[in-house]
Amino acid sequence: MGKRTPLYDMHISQGARMVDFGGWDMPINYGSQIQEHHVVRNDAGMFDVSHMTIVDLTGDKVREFLRYLLANNVDRLKDKGKALYSCMLTEQGTVIDDLIVYYVDDNFYRMVVNSSTREKDLAWINKQAEKFNVSVTVRDELTMIAVQGPNARDKAHLALGKDTTAQVKDTAVFFIRFVSDSSLGDIAVARTGYTGEDGYEIMLPKEHASTFWAKLAEQEVTPCGLGARDTLRLEAGMNLYGSDMDESTTPLEAALAWTVAWEPADRDFIGRAVLDKQRAEGVDKKLVGLVLEDKGVLRNHQTVFVDGLEAGEITSGSFSPTVGKAIAFARVSSNIGDTCKVEIRGKQLTAKVVKPPFARNGKVCI
Repeated sequence: MGKRTPLYDMHISQGARMVDFGGWDMPINYGSQIQEHHVVRNDAGMFDVSHMTIVDLTGDKVREFLRYLLANNVDRLKDKGKALYSCMLTEQGTVIDDLIVYYVDDNFYRMVVNSSTREKDLAWINKQAEKFNVSVTVRDELTMIAVQGPNARDKAHLALGKDTTAQVKDTAVFFIRFVSDSSLGDIAVARTGYTGEDGYEIMLPKEHASTFWAKLAEQEVTPCGLGARDTLRLEAGMNLYGSDMDESTTPLEAALAWTVAWEPADRDFIGRAVLDKQRAEGVDKKLVGLVLEDKGVLRNHQTVFVDGLEAGEITSGSFSPTVGKAIAFARVSSNIGDTCKVEIRGKQLTAKVVKPPFARNGKVCI
């Protein structure tokens, strides 16, 4: 038996099929994964993301600490509540984890990191924080529910109630609002997500999780599992840690160069020297999008060929319910052209090389 989120009993009562995910018992789907996918693209779905780790960072030097810890630059966060996506790197420039950090005030930032990397993340963060005298507080008393889709915010407002909605309805994209003494306790509502649709990620006390989940269900928000979350994020061009990048790859090899803040040139962050060198010399491998032009399904670890020679492999692959074709991310030779071949069940099938995203905001992008 794995670790269970506060919503475990709710999932069982709603007929979820549970699987092990990084040591957690999590819902993979509640029936039809494809229907769950479509409901997020067209209406509103809710996800239990309580397995994620919420970390609060406080201290007089917390901004200086984050300027050093992260490849992206928190100096870009000018307005309180603004969020930043970044990678946290080893000294060799490879990715320990990707995460979101929220600027609460000058001495307080909130960070959300992946569940599968929790222990190594916390060990690395604590190690680096010592020299900056930053306090690292893991908020295990909080849980997180994501509400995603074109109707997600409106339905979430009804579940949150008028008083809370009045405080969060004007939250801009990639911002967070904190609400004290709501009907759900002290909560934080972030206009972020992992699906390519609008919506919220709501952090709230564990004891209120089931109540809020039920209120969302009353507003006809559909429970969705990790299966739909994976196809949604793949369509949206969002990397998955452990598949599309890890401690063997740098951001430049994972199509995440845009998350590295190169300026100011004198900002020293962990792994910078390696990335500067790689940026100047170029990379041998890069992450690209693929769309299969023949019939078949693209899966992780299938081999990619160019001109009969092995050129790389698929890191994430699936059938895309929105596009109606098989799509994938693949790490391949940097000189790849517009097409390639993918080996599927002993046959080499043609795929088109594209730049993700494949679909966002309910629309096909390729």
